[in-house]
Amino acid sequence: MKNLHSLYLSLALILIFSALSPPANSQKISLFNGSTLAGWHMDVPELDDNIDGIKPFIVRDGMLVSLGTPGGHLITDKEYSNYRLEVEYRFAAKPGNCGVLVHASTPRALYKMFPKSLEVQMQHKHAGDFWCIVEDITVPDMVKRRGPEEKWGIVEGKNRRVENLTDDSEKELGEWNRMVVECRADTIEVWLNDDLVNFGFNCTVQKGQIAVQAEGSEVEFRKLELTPLSVKKPHEEAVTLETASGNIEGSLVIPEGKGKFPVAIIIAGSGPTDRDGNNMSMKNNSLKYLAYDLAINGIASVRYDKRGV
Repeated sequence: MKNLHSLYLSLALILIFSALSPPANSQKISLFNGSTLAGWHMDVPELDDNIDGIKPFIVRDGMLVSLGTPGGHLITDKEYSNYRLEVEYRFAAKPGNCGVLVHASTPRALYKMFPKSLEVQMQHKHAGDFWCIVEDITVPDMVKRRGPEEKWGIVEGKNRRVENLTDDSEKELGEWNRMVVECRADTIEVWLNDDLVNFGFNCTVQKGQIAVQAEGSEVEFRKLELTPLSVKKPHEEAVTLETASGNIEGSLVIPEGKGKFPVAIIIAGSGPTDRDGNNMSMKNNSLKYLAYDLAINGIASVRYDKRGV
């Protein structure tokens, strides 16, 4: 437990630093122009046989509005990768369910409704959860946040929900929430009203369309803005520290590019833990993923095997 708490603390400090650091390419792209749905298209199964039916996505008073029903998705025409997405939203009346999907691709891949993607949940009291929709993601403490491993999955009938880190970050009903979703390489980080609410890595997909849901509740969006991010690819090499009592074996991970980088020393918690965060009873590669996420954000790191491993 001490090891897990240390990992969460490290992740929180690192990701806050990352969030406050301006991206190398800071040109912002507004995905919604305030007057039309240009650049988007709807996928609403109910409209297949009733083209004159109610369309669940409209523009009202300069806002993009998801009416909630009939169910479906508003999907960007373009694909995106390596970006920070800022979304300002509020429930217009009774709070309920909605979400933003990232890395979306094949339409109606799940329940003949949901496109293949990773969902960042906006459901009231559960904002920031991940839902795996025929794609997958890893988080620290997977069993606690996803349930028994044998029930994990990405299709119908499996445990696809990955719980967030806090359910207490939403504003009061009627107030605007600000959600930031940062997709960088194979990681996804989510903030809600400046609180880190989720962090995942080892995503099975790294690019795709962005989608907004109509899923039962009316939601107003006044901002959908994307900022491209640079990615520094990591390079890993073995290192050996010679000491009077024996050698300590470890790994150095360096970001792509030349120049001086800040260096973090990743220290495993108690017990016989190796440099990747694994031991005889658990293998999750959490410290390896942490090192790679640091490198993606321009920070080198050193991690090492505990003695006796």
